[in-house]
Amino acid sequence: MKKCLISSCLVGLCTRYDGQSKPSAHCLRYLDNFIYIPVCPEQLGGLPTPRPAADLVGGDGMDVLTGFASVITQNKEDVTNEFIAGAEAVLKIARDQDIRLALLKARSPSCGVKKLGVTAALLESHGIKLVEF
Repeated sequence: MKKCLISSCLVGLCTRYDGQSKPSAHCLRYLDNFIYIPVCPEQLGGLPTPRPAADLVGGDGMDVLTGFASVITQNKEDVTNEFIAGAEAVLKIARDQDIRLALLKARSPSCGVKKLGVTAALLESHGIKLVEF
């Protein structure tokens, strides 16, 4: 059976910045054909839950990875290093498990695909297919 990564909040784990989950019925149906590994890049990067909401400032996730943008909380705290560390931890899991697909939470500064988050950018740059929910 194929394996994939999934944003842990999409499977009902309370890992979002506000301490809540955001389960997706559509996403859960998609998982029927996979062994899945839930990940929260922000937690893996050392941030607590709950935590202040954060946003990308000065660009997208790729810009953060290349040093041209930052991740700043609503309290004006720079959490760029934690977001990068979390993205690197998720990439390591993907590589260790030979995973080629990640199902990610939309509109997240870590996992967003349409507005490219830090983790999404790193995974995509390493050839991992991204699907946003």
